Amino acid sequence: MQTTRWLMIDGNEATATIAHRLSEVCAIYPITPASAMGEWADEWSAQGRTNLWGTVPHIVEMQSEGGAAGAVHGALQLGSLATTFTASQGLLLMIPNMYKIAGELTPVVIHVAARSLACQALSIFGDHSDVMAVRQTGFAMLCAGSVQEAMDFALISHAATLIGRLPVLHFFDGFRTSHEVAKIQAVDDEVLHALISQEALHAHRARAMSPDHPVLRGTAQNPDVYFQGRETVNKFYLAFPELVQQLMDQFAELTGRHYKLFEYHGAADAERVIVLMGSGAETVHETVDYLQAQGEKVGVLRVRLYRPLDAQALLVALPSSVKQIAVLDRTKEPGSDGEPLYKDIITALAQAQMQGNSPFAKLPTVIGGRYGLSSKEFTPGMVAAIFTELQQPQPKNGFTIGIYDDVTHTSLVWDEHWHTAAHKESVQALFYGLGSDGTVSANKNSIKIIGETTDLYAQGYFVYDSKKSGAMTVSHLRFGPQPIRSTYLIGDHQAQFIACHQPQFIERFEMLDKAAEGAVFLLNTAHPVDQVWDELPRRMQEQIIEKNIRVYCIDAYAVAQQANMGKRINTIMQTCFFAISGVLPREKAIASIKEAVQNTYGSKGQSIIDFNFRAIDAALASLHEMPVPNAATSTFERPPLVDENAPDFIGRFTARLIAGEGDRVPVSMMPVDGSFPLGSAAYEKRKLALEIPVWDAELCTQCGKCPMVCPHAAIRSKLVPKDLVADAPDSFKTHPVLGRDYPDNHVMMYQVSPDDCTGCGLCVDICPIRDKSNASHKALNMQSIEPIHAQEQANWQFFEALPEYDRSVVKQTTIKGAMLLQPLFEFSGACVGCGETPYLKLATQLFGDRMVVANATGCSSIYGANLPTTPWTVNAEGRGPAWNNSLFEDNAEFGLGMRIAIDQQTMYAQELLEALRDSIGSELVDALLTAEQNTEQEIAEQRLRVVQLKQRLAELTDEPRAQELLTVAEQLVVRSVWIIGGDGWAYDIGYGGLDHVLASGRNVNILVLDTEVYSNTGGQTSKATPRGAVAKFSYAGKPTAKKDLAMLAMGYENVYVAKVAYGAKDTQTLRAFIDAAAHDGPSLIIAYSPCIAHGVDLTHNHRQQNLAVKSGHWPLFRYEPSRAEKGLNPLRLDSAAPSIDYTEFSSTETRFSMLNRTYPEAAKQYQEQAQDDVIARFAHYQSLADLPGAADLEKKESGDD
Repeated sequence: MQTTRWLMIDGNEATATIAHRLSEVCAIYPITPASAMGEWADEWSAQGRTNLWGTVPHIVEMQSEGGAAGAVHGALQLGSLATTFTASQGLLLMIPNMYKIAGELTPVVIHVAARSLACQALSIFGDHSDVMAVRQTGFAMLCAGSVQEAMDFALISHAATLIGRLPVLHFFDGFRTSHEVAKIQAVDDEVLHALISQEALHAHRARAMSPDHPVLRGTAQNPDVYFQGRETVNKFYLAFPELVQQLMDQFAELTGRHYKLFEYHGAADAERVIVLMGSGAETVHETVDYLQAQGEKVGVLRVRLYRPLDAQALLVALPSSVKQIAVLDRTKEPGSDGEPLYKDIITALAQAQMQGNSPFAKLPTVIGGRYGLSSKEFTPGMVAAIFTELQQPQPKNGFTIGIYDDVTHTSLVWDEHWHTAAHKESVQALFYGLGSDGTVSANKNSIKIIGETTDLYAQGYFVYDSKKSGAMTVSHLRFGPQPIRSTYLIGDHQAQFIACHQPQFIERFEMLDKAAEGAVFLLNTAHPVDQVWDELPRRMQEQIIEKNIRVYCIDAYAVAQQANMGKRINTIMQTCFFAISGVLPREKAIASIKEAVQNTYGSKGQSIIDFNFRAIDAALASLHEMPVPNAATSTFERPPLVDENAPDFIGRFTARLIAGEGDRVPVSMMPVDGSFPLGSAAYEKRKLALEIPVWDAELCTQCGKCPMVCPHAAIRSKLVPKDLVADAPDSFKTHPVLGRDYPDNHVMMYQVSPDDCTGCGLCVDICPIRDKSNASHKALNMQSIEPIHAQEQANWQFFEALPEYDRSVVKQTTIKGAMLLQPLFEFSGACVGCGETPYLKLATQLFGDRMVVANATGCSSIYGANLPTTPWTVNAEGRGPAWNNSLFEDNAEFGLGMRIAIDQQTMYAQELLEALRDSIGSELVDALLTAEQNTEQEIAEQRLRVVQLKQRLAELTDEPRAQELLTVAEQLVVRSVWIIGGDGWAYDIGYGGLDHVLASGRNVNILVLDTEVYSNTGGQTSKATPRGAVAKFSYAGKPTAKKDLAMLAMGYENVYVAKVAYGAKDTQTLRAFIDAAAHDGPSLIIAYSPCIAHGVDLTHNHRQQNLAVKSGHWPLFRYEPSRAEKGLNPLRLDSAAPSIDYTEFSSTETRFSMLNRTYPEAAKQYQEQAQDDVIARFAHYQSLADLPGAADLEKKESGDD
């Protein structure tokens, strides 16, 4: 038996460890929550880590999951050991190849972090919807329920597929297992060598396609033999379960860890049993132990090998005493009379009964239920409720647990406070942070330190929503002397340690509800320790006293600032946790934290390590215990999370989600088709900023640049008659409008929303005006929010009530004018300093009241439409962008379909107008049919005509065509279709569709938010990634140049193309958006979007855009087909030739500079090639721009004559 070697890793790393060791080829593509498996494989191969046979596996990133499956299929056919990793819709894209791979009896393992499918909404979280959608492909399906099992079953899957020739889908629960960090026993090489059959491997290679012994595969078969061919594989499926069990038994002999295809745990004479698979079985196991100790006759049956299903083994595993069975499925199959596992269990029982070989004297009562969709909590209290339900005379079939179904009444009632005694000897700790503040990464290090330096078992699980950066994160850590099976969150009154890393959370969340008696509360606050008590809401004070909670305080932001850490407080708070908890001796803890810092940030430069070390050393001196008075003294409670005047839906629904009470929302509150109202982000008020911009009205030139660059639309400009501000608050600032474009009796104002500002400082950075007597003072200056918070809240409230300026008279071609237009994209959950959102905001200012948006899955779909709120909003008339997200890969086609529908309905409306001309009146019909709609004034006039039309149609009650025209009349007003997504979509997975849409000639506007990586999935390489950049999936730097999407698009003569960077040249960006929308045909705007994945503080967003342009990395230009129609060269360069070395740009971003430390020779080579690239590319564009147009040639020829 192998010597025990302990690891602290998550399920993704555990799986990837085995997959990389047993593969020669890994074809990968990013998708949450499976991306990390590919990232590990890429990193290990880049480091030269070999597989079991001593060669380094080749890692290839494909353009899609379908592409990855195709590459794997090809590699397998040539005798390689290949694998891939995926989830959700990515797995569904593999289905066509999965049928082929299984049909050809090809050994392979696909590792899946099982995840919800996009139905009424997208969800990145875990359930079995995806794997159940492929159960018919012929793949064997082996389910792991824990991090340990993920590693062990990865090996058993690879071993079984080689011998048995059935491809295997090895899956485990996304997030719950894929991202849980746990203490597990490693599987060493001696075990791998013992289980992997060299004979089977050689047989696989012998079957490989080769011109030395050629065969024909992939034939087309006719009705005469196809059926027979499908039946040839039966014996392989019949033999496979026994083979897997043999391998499990062999594995047990080697490791001491025993597994069964169907594993029963509980009372030998159990009468009630729950059957399920995945991580939920761990919770049931824990609950069964507790109930059995109380004398209950209960048990749990874990299903491990789901396909092929061995019904006989299943029945043998169940005690013959069983009377009631509840089968739990983590999926929903609408329209079916039961979910998949339930129906398989029913079939197995019924067949045995009919065949006379049932082990039961009487057929047990079997009910099915759904649980845990989209990582919905599954707790011991819910398990207990299911066991209780089984005791009912007529237990509910088709039940749900974990939700409140007040529509079809499927849900069971459970006790939220019921729990087992599993943690009576454990420590449970909670840490509340903000995405991108480092809390999660610090806690991953913390739990690893505890697991690796003590004899304690440890578990870390990290809760965050799809937004990741900018949303609240909650880290759940457990450690204790016993193995931890709790695959659920820490509940109320259970946490012995709670840390609040963000001071604004005090007013937003009931964190101390989770605190146990005698808990410790660590608070990051700027207030001195003797003032903190008075800053706490009354209920929090009462909880501290009632639960005897000890409170510690630190001003972590001040410590971080002094250590040059910016707003990264993670290691500071981590140090405080170890100092207070005492889980390790202080010196040992500090040394371990510093070692973790070295490992985490070593590749990013010594200065980052030094800053962290300085912060760690300074943390303890700033940590203070707060004296707790005997009575609550606070005069205030936590304020409402949304304004009491908010719309009804916001108050009833959205507010509950913001408060973290979404689990209590009943089914009846949910829209049946996934449609939600716009404008909800305005009510979220995240209050992230520590500093906000303050306007110096006298110094300001009213250029409009500050609202132009604001990523969150938190600073706005308005122009109103002076008398409208007569009753403004005393601190409200205005200034007479400057310039001759607007009435001189109007005043201009620039106002910030203090509760929506994120404090990024980009508005101050872009401000061009400085005080001549004090160069550090600008027309905008950052100030601490606390002294001015209340007055700026009042100022914003007054500002919001002022009317918008008439957009029909705004000079939209100037930044100042365009910024007077109301943004219909505001207060998103995007990262602080986001480089994408200013483009979206600008588009809505210019066209939002007539936009129809197809948005590819990615960052923009997540910060744009991730509940609880959306930044897409409406104007005072209720008009705004109509938004939808279909999938990742099909967004261009999705948007094209929208355009086609609009054009078709417009044509139909025009036909109906002509048919009803006599009834409606020729004058109105002619006006509607011939109206120009190129300006705001013309569009407004057409809207008035449509109102008139609807009024006349309403009078024609006896005319069916009139009622038909009413349904499409609004299409007579121009629509602006926008197809929006990131570079992962446009350059990679969706490029085929995008190319087709560009070729269609249809009037659509395509906006590519180019971050040069797959930002939403964590920063993986795309074809937009520059040469030499380090990204996930390109650990050793990307060896190839960035794809030139613009040049490809310009191959179509009717496509308007622009490359823009608003921080480098805002007027060119504005002009490009206006011209793109005006172009009657496809337009493509490729927008440079700095991202945190670049390894740069986004307070330097504008600097990075300028450097990118000046170095030639991002040349600015516009390709305008309308110029060609006039005989002019359609290409215009809007930026000069490279004026600085490429390294002046690349050296400022960690994605480039870190390669100098890890692979210096490659870095030097890539830098030289990149320098040559930018010079050659600009020269090529310059040569194209210098070509004479047709008119120039004619003029020249005329001159020659």
